[in-house]
Amino acid sequence: YDLTAAPDTEMQKLLTIRGIGTWTAKYIAMRTMGWTDAFLETDTGIKKALSPRTPKEMLQLAEAWQPWRSYASINLWNSLYH
Repeated sequence: YDLTAAPDTEMQKLLTIRGIGTWTAKYIAMRTMGWTDAFLETDTGIKKALSPRTPKEMLQLAEAWQPWRSYASINLWNSLYH
């Protein structure tokens, strides 16, 4: 995979691999490609941190965090340990 390519392009390639879903593709883009706008709305930790919001409400809330949703995701995970 070309780590200098656009994250969307590389995520589409990753999704063609059996066993890799959206969460994994976004996480790889966030961690290895430096994509700052990955929001892992299906992640259990993020759901817990944002409960009792619905998935739709979580996505609406996260729109305000663009283009920095990767950092928001990390902060949400960290909030579970404090």
